[in-house]
Amino acid sequence: MDFEGLFKMKPNFEEMSVPQLRAYVLEHREDDEAIRALFHHPSLEHKWKTMPPMFTEDGKPIEENIRLAEEEFRKAIEKEKQREQNKDSQE
Repeated sequence: MDFEGLFKMKPNFEEMSVPQLRAYVLEHREDDEAIRALFHHPSLEHKWKTMPPMFTEDGKPIEENIRLAEEEFRKAIEKEKQREQNKDSQE
């Protein structure tokens, strides 16, 4: 690290928006703290949903879990379409 780098202060990741954090991470790909802050940003929490496994340990499909995942994908696509329609109607 160079002498100048010792005195540079990191931005407050908690105060940054997702686009700001994304831009920072793209410029500072080695900054694990920034990457962690991006993935744990409060505005992104609702976008992640933990799903049950799609296959058993021996590789057999779990039909009910696959059906649930497909349903969640359909809901997410429908929400995104609705968001786009609302955005278009406001313009």
